[in-house]
Amino acid sequence: MIAIGCDHGGYALKQEIIEHLKDRGLDYKDYGCYSTEAVDYPVYAKAVANAIVSGECEKGILICGTGIGISITANKIKGIRAALCGDCFSAQATREHNDANIVALGARVTGPGLAIKIVDTFLDTPFSNDERHLRRIQMIED
Repeated sequence: MIAIGCDHGGYALKQEIIEHLKDRGLDYKDYGCYSTEAVDYPVYAKAVANAIVSGECEKGILICGTGIGISITANKIKGIRAALCGDCFSAQATREHNDANIVALGARVTGPGLAIKIVDTFLDTPFSNDERHLRRIQMIED
């Protein structure tokens, strides 16, 4: 299950990504927001992060205007490794090396075509399980 959430700045992109997830037949849970009315992004970042930490969802997608605030907030939750990605290489590397469990996107800086490719890369790339990466993740968690 994929958790997805956004603030008002990310609402339109979230809707496009949800349609793409549906087209791929992937299960998701939408943690809001549900319109373009101004909201506070930490609420939605925490909802998605907590869904992952609790085991309700495996990975997450967060979207705000830049992706910065929403990723900073998610990373405050123990066990979350949220990566702001603006390209497919970063999405692949953060899955392989960091076992990132949330991809963050900036709707005002990344167009929908690229955002969908980033999401696909993030969701389809497995963690490498290399010892050096496991060691580094443990160092992050400690």
